[in-house]
Amino acid sequence: AHLSIGKKINNLEDPVYLYVSGVNTQAIVFDGGKYRVMGETLDIGLGNMLDKFGRLLGLGFPAGPKIEGLAKKGKYVELPYTVKGMDVSFSGILTKVKQLYEQGISKEDLCFSIQETCFAMMTEVSERALAHTGKKELLLVGGVGANKRFCEMLRIMCEERGAKFFKVPMELVKDNGAMIAWEGYLRKDEYGDVGVKTFWRIDEV
Repeated sequence: AHLSIGKKINNLEDPVYLYVSGVNTQAIVFDGGKYRVMGETLDIGLGNMLDKFGRLLGLGFPAGPKIEGLAKKGKYVELPYTVKGMDVSFSGILTKVKQLYEQGISKEDLCFSIQETCFAMMTEVSERALAHTGKKELLLVGGVGANKRFCEMLRIMCEERGAKFFKVPMELVKDNGAMIAWEGYLRKDEYGDVGVKTFWRIDEV
C-alpha cells in the first residue's frame, strides 16, 4: 500500500521503490506482474534500529525527529558500513554505537554518524538498483522517509545519475488509511472472498 499510494500521488511510471520503515528496509521493483525485492536488510529494519538507538540515548519515542535534530550539531565518528551486494546490515552499527556511547562519545556525534552511515548505505543500494534496472525514477516510502537528510542524500544521488527522486507527503509517510483504501480499490476486482494474512512479504503479493 505504501508503494501504490506513492506511485499514485507522484504520477510515476515505473520507479525503483525504496521502502524504509520500522520493520521494512527494502529496494523493490515491479517486474513480470509482481513486486521483486532486489535488496533488503539482513537483520533489523532501519526504523527499528534508530528507535533502539534513541532509547539507548534516552530520546523517547519516536526517536527519529530527535536524532535528526541532534545530528545537526555533531561530527562524524567512524561506524561499521555493511553493504553486501544490494543487502544491508544494521546490527553491527547498533552494537558499535552502544560501545561508543559508553566510552563517552557525545549524543550529537553519534546521531550525526549513525544518520550519515545508514543513509549512505541505503543511497548506495538505491544507486545500484537504478543502475541494474535502468530505471529513472526513485520513490522513497515508509516512516524513515520523513528524515530531511535522508531525502537530500537520495536527491543528490539521483541528480548525479540523471534520475528523479520522489517521496510522499508527510501525512502519508507513516501507516495511514488513504493508502489502504487506494490499494483496496486497485485490487477490488482481483479477489473474491477476502481474509487476513499476516507477515505477507511484498514479493509474494
